[in-house]
Amino acid sequence: MRRKGLRLAVTLLTIIPLPGRPPANPDRVMAAEAMAWAPGVGALLGIIAAGVLAGIDRPLGAGPLTGAAVAVAVLALLTRGLHLDGLADLADGLGSGKPAAAALDIMRKSDIGPLGVVTLVLAVLIEVAALAHAESSGTGGPIRGAAAVIAAVVTGRLAMTWACRRGVPAARPDGLGAMVAGTVRPAIPSLETVAVLGAAVAAVVIWQRIGWTLPLAVAGGLAAAFALERHAVRRLGGITGDVLGALAEVATSVAMVVAAMGPHG
Repeated sequence: MRRKGLRLAVTLLTIIPLPGRPPANPDRVMAAEAMAWAPGVGALLGIIAAGVLAGIDRPLGAGPLTGAAVAVAVLALLTRGLHLDGLADLADGLGSGKPAAAALDIMRKSDIGPLGVVTLVLAVLIEVAALAHAESSGTGGPIRGAAAVIAAVVTGRLAMTWACRRGVPAARPDGLGAMVAGTVRPAIPSLETVAVLGAAVAAVVIWQRIGWTLPLAVAGGLAAAFALERHAVRRLGGITGDVLGALAEVATSVAMVVAAMGPHG
């Protein structure tokens, strides 16, 4: 079952092909396992993005800004752009100021409103700028850029695991949110958070030049996601697939910004 949960996590969160057929008709137990695997899937995505960033910047010589833009584009491609779409839809729904039912109807629509477009564009610009700044750091070089993108993407998926913990309801009876809401025992994201923070601290100890902001980036990204989750649950009555995507994107963006802070030589 655990292997099926991992397969489902990769299937839900990426377009990475896997041999064999994806799990059919997953139940809530498998959904819980899939969401518990989300940070691990984030680590895989982060490593791929870090390789793209370093490869374009250094060996190919295209520079940190181009490398950051392509890395963010690769992340969007590998996730089908669903997290960005969720961010835009949630911005439209919450920004409408309408009651929960009407806001959820707005989020269901395939088109994106002005507020959603602005939110999406700003999120991408912030991520590219922050990642390029981290990559261009004279104090950390490519290691700092790689650490920033990996930590940020893992944090984004960890925010999704937290949002699926028991006690957080679904906003409607169908869709991805209904399948995964309330399925994860709180102990799981708690232990994963300790592990991610521990890894961030260890990275700083081993490669001191990447900056002390790395563990703060994880904490900051999760804090931003918690604040947005609370607001979304209060306004909509629970989570949806769009809310999960928005949480991942907000946590990723904030983590990238914090990771890029600190001294630059």
